[in-house]
Amino acid sequence: MTDVKRSDTARLILKAAKESLLEMGYAGLSTRAIAEQAGVPLSQIHYHFGSKQNLMLAVLEAENQRLLKRQEEMYESQMPLWKQWEQACDYLDEDIESGYVRVLHEMIAAGWSDEAIARAVWNQLKGWYGLLAGVASRATERLGGLGPFTPEEVALLAGAPFLGAEAMILLGVTEETWPARSALRKVGVVIRSLEERD
Repeated sequence: MTDVKRSDTARLILKAAKESLLEMGYAGLSTRAIAEQAGVPLSQIHYHFGSKQNLMLAVLEAENQRLLKRQEEMYESQMPLWKQWEQACDYLDEDIESGYVRVLHEMIAAGWSDEAIARAVWNQLKGWYGLLAGVASRATERLGGLGPFTPEEVALLAGAPFLGAEAMILLGVTEETWPARSALRKVGVVIRSLEERD
């Protein structure tokens, strides 16, 4: 099999794995069902990924890299920080719709009882943490400081509410009961007031 065909096969498997994860959840997944959905022999999953765990981590990594690139491009733009925050709030809805948020949280949950998965998921989340710490560092220079917070602490405070909001949304908690989206958007209003102060 050529490298191109292998890549095509791996992509088919990744696509089928993501669709299966969204449909059945991590606990209900089987490599046999994924292989059938991808239209490939089961041996191809083991050849390309080794195990169900490695396959699911590959799904997370592929999605994560795509979205990190998107966020990097946004944060490198000339938009004010408050507009970037608003855009990040818009992306939250896109990421829920695409299934990324479900994949991430399924793998976080799997990591609670599997140390190898936990390490791999944290390695993916570190990319977001590093990106946000860089944004906070630039904001520190532009705004003349972030009060008592370090850029790393601001990165944590910016990222954790999104993870919490995602978890509640995945649980089916409505905006009326727990206004996650509204609260996140109002952080943008606070950022705007800081950026536009005299």
